[in-house]
Amino acid sequence: MGSTGTVLRELRGAQKSAKGVSLYSRYVNRPAGRVLAAMAYRAGLTPNQVTLISALFTYAALVAVALVEPSWTLAVLVWAALVIGFAFDSADGQLARLTGRGGPDGEWLDHVVDCGKLLLVHTAVLISFYRFGELPSDAWLLLPLGFQLAAVVTFCAGLLREHLGKAAASARGPSWAAPRAAPVSRVRAVALLPADYGVFCLVFLLLGAPGAFRAGYAVLAVVHTLFLAAFLAKWFRELKALRAG
Repeated sequence: MGSTGTVLRELRGAQKSAKGVSLYSRYVNRPAGRVLAAMAYRAGLTPNQVTLISALFTYAALVAVALVEPSWTLAVLVWAALVIGFAFDSADGQLARLTGRGGPDGEWLDHVVDCGKLLLVHTAVLISFYRFGELPSDAWLLLPLGFQLAAVVTFCAGLLREHLGKAAASARGPSWAAPRAAPVSRVRAVALLPADYGVFCLVFLLLGAPGAFRAGYAVLAVVHTLFLAAFLAKWFRELKALRAG
């Protein structure tokens, strides 16, 4: 087992493409995940165990959002746990590529944890609004439900786009050449920042000021809904082009 520095160098060569990735994931979450993956490798952990560690940090933070009265202390603790959980979510895939121990079971577990996270985060906000929010109107309780819908549809539609695209490419056989991938765009990486989960986590730093948290959460809900509409149109066009091509 090599030194941590050696493992980190090997992990740098085992990264996924930066195409379609926001600046936060590219320059913050993936590097943090790389360090955690190296530590997990040195500790002899499996990728699935790293996934479960990610779930532990994330789910514990969200349970706290639902059950603990908002405060600035809670805000910092929740944000830190969510960020760490997100970094471990990157580390499991990096560790799998490094060790060659990835497989359909690991991918399935990772997606199950991610789906549960998307459901729980907005459910936790809904419960917090109901228990502690002193809302101007009960209509605010609809906001987490709408945000949850946008997040889950984006997640599921993105997964379907990926798997259906692979299936279409496989059906064409090895002689079919896929279109050359577009170069990584920094403008796109900046534009994707509002839709990045790591950026979304920042809103929980406002938990100590309920009004500011509601406003920030509402802005992100609108932004994610707009991104959903853009993604759905883009993915539909891409899949239609695969059928016609």
